[in-house]
Amino acid sequence: MGIARRITAVIDAFYIAPLSRVVSPEIFRYGVCGGANMALDTLWYFLIYHFVIARRFIDLGFVVVSPHIASLAIVFPITFFTGFWLNRHVAFRSTQYSSRRQMARYALTVAGALLLNYVSMKLLVESLGVWATPAKMITTVVSAVYSFLAAKYYTFRG
Repeated sequence: MGIARRITAVIDAFYIAPLSRVVSPEIFRYGVCGGANMALDTLWYFLIYHFVIARRFIDLGFVVVSPHIASLAIVFPITFFTGFWLNRHVAFRSTQYSSRRQMARYALTVAGALLLNYVSMKLLVESLGVWATPAKMITTVVSAVYSFLAAKYYTFRG
């Protein structure tokens, strides 16, 4: 049994009534996969922001990157690939597109999410004075709603 099937079996074990009367298996799997990826994203962000970047501004010579944006840039590739894999192999297994086309569509929707993350972090941290980690958590929730709609109706539609 492959790892995707094992993950799906574990998720499906929690798909019980009354939840099964309200939410489809696909949406439930997407929510669990997204929640797991969001938790990993927040954990990676916290560790990188506090211990790798150490809340310092990063001078690249041509631009100075704030610590919260530098951390976002480092965490992004990790959650991009784990999110794609979980969505393709666990949440939306029946799809009409090839991996290559789906990856391109996923990249496009993630670019939208990344832009949304960037604008939200700038607004929350620099304009409203919210601490970086709580701002990242708020931003992630907003981005998750966008990402679900994009995945369901564009990237992974079956």
